[in-house]
Amino acid sequence: MANEASTTKILITGANGMLGQKLVYAGLQDPNLDIIATGRCPNRLVQTQGYTYLEMSITDSERVHAVFQEHRPDVVINCAAITQVDYAEENPSECWRVNVDAVKILLKATAAVSGKFIQVSTDFVFDGTQEPYRETSVVNPVNYYGKSKAEAEKLVRKSGLAFGIVRTILVYGVTDHLSRSNAVLWAIRSLREGKAIRVVEDQFRTPTLVEDLAAGILAIVRRNKKGTFHIAGKDRMSIHQLVIAVSEAFGLTNDAVTPVATASLNEPARRPPCTSFDLSKAKEHLDFEPRSFSEGLQLVAQQLEKITAQP
Repeated sequence: MANEASTTKILITGANGMLGQKLVYAGLQDPNLDIIATGRCPNRLVQTQGYTYLEMSITDSERVHAVFQEHRPDVVINCAAITQVDYAEENPSECWRVNVDAVKILLKATAAVSGKFIQVSTDFVFDGTQEPYRETSVVNPVNYYGKSKAEAEKLVRKSGLAFGIVRTILVYGVTDHLSRSNAVLWAIRSLREGKAIRVVEDQFRTPTLVEDLAAGILAIVRRNKKGTFHIAGKDRMSIHQLVIAVSEAFGLTNDAVTPVATASLNEPARRPPCTSFDLSKAKEHLDFEPRSFSEGLQLVAQQLEKITAQP
């Protein structure tokens, strides 16, 4: 996997996204990693030195193969995807093109350079009725997004490549320029604005700090591990409990927050009611130990303060 210089060349797709950004920054801290960041748009990262950035749409087969042939990555980490669940439900062909067909393109290009492929997946491959889920649990997605990610997992397993599949849950954190939102940032913004918000109390997740997820993925790279891993947060809570925890951590009133049942929202896509993971495998093989939700919120607060202090 490593080249002659004993460094590992990692190509990251979706590098402008939350996870992609954190992987780039975490990778830069390791002198044994050579980072190639790719994205559909120009580079959005504040730090632009120490790595290569290339514009590359994962749906463009010709461009993907050209980039892979030129740079010949040892490991490919696919963070690019359509992840908005309702958007995926209402735009199924676009969802499939990005989440499934593009994975075929990436796998073929990875095979051509004899690389390892790491696919980022989701708790939404499960129906949410039999938590905590292990890596060997039977997938049964209840929405189109989950179906697309389950199909991508199949492609990766059948590819014949050395592979890793990383499933995660409700990722949150702070990106450069606040270019991406998530449940925690949405809650902070809504609470600060005093918006009346209705939040489901019958969906349970274990929110995952994006820095923890990035660290888990890079542990797979460094330890040359293969197979499926569940990497997520440790604290199980309803989405309503998440919002209340955010309000308390940031000293914001939650008087305008109303707990509601999922059925009352009439969302286009069904959601699995309860998804938590058994993290035993990641803890044993990767020394993965996620931060508590309160610790994650402290880091988010520090990062937001840093951003607002910038001129």
